[in-house]
Amino acid sequence: MTVGTEFLDWVVLLATVIMLAGAVAVLLLKDYLAAVAATSVVSLGASLLFVILRAPDVALTEAAVGAGLSGVIMALSLRRLGLWRIRGSGAADSSAPDERTGDAD
Repeated sequence: MTVGTEFLDWVVLLATVIMLAGAVAVLLLKDYLAAVAATSVVSLGASLLFVILRAPDVALTEAAVGAGLSGVIMALSLRRLGLWRIRGSGAADSSAPDERTGDAD
């Protein structure tokens, strides 16, 4: 049982649109953590395209390195630079001292 080429064309088109939307989102998002997540979406879309092209080894590498490892490294870099702020949750208390300066907000 084989998958029709028309179905694969739709999957490729959908993956391409998702990748383009993720790339545009990276440029337009003000939240750095959301931009990191959008880069991971682009990498996962590329991984899907590699699966369709029957290159599972390249797809697995793209998913692991492009979406996984790169996303973690960028997120940790944001945290190290003090640019990772979680707003609206109990984790980010406004009365807590600022990590960079030690002063209260």
